[in-house]
Amino acid sequence: MAAVSTGFPAGLNPHELKLREIEESVKAGAQEIDIVISRHYVLTGDWAALYAEVRDFRQACGDAHIKTILATGELATFTNVLRASMVCMMAGADFIKTSTGKEGVNATLPVSLVMARAIREYLERTGYKVGFKPAGGIRTAKQSLDWLILMKEELGDEWLQPDLFRLGASTLL
Repeated sequence: MAAVSTGFPAGLNPHELKLREIEESVKAGAQEIDIVISRHYVLTGDWAALYAEVRDFRQACGDAHIKTILATGELATFTNVLRASMVCMMAGADFIKTSTGKEGVNATLPVSLVMARAIREYLERTGYKVGFKPAGGIRTAKQSLDWLILMKEELGDEWLQPDLFRLGASTLL
């Protein structure tokens, strides 16, 4: 069972409320928690605050997996996407995810490439595998192949499995 917590989709709830949402979701049986980062930390370059936020979310998740939603369409630059991806992984993210699906711009191949390369760099530096989930705007089976090819080419066959790759494609269903 999975749950979305932390004030989805905007992520503007107070920090303590976000932590309680996560704890209640885990208590109710969620084994995966999708969290929404506070985008203003990225846009203002407050990387320490972003790290602390995601670290707190990771701790509140306990044994549940945590997927960090970056809302990449709102992060303004590829550099911000790269840095936010790295900070979230360093803070304990099991997956990094492009978007909530509610932003004006959701999963795009260029942003996904940046995130996949961040995952590869993180793996090379730490030996820890982080999953990837493009979400929002994937509407056809043909489009989904683009992301499968990207993952195979950038990260290899292992990232074609659901423990490391998922498509957020509710409109595809």
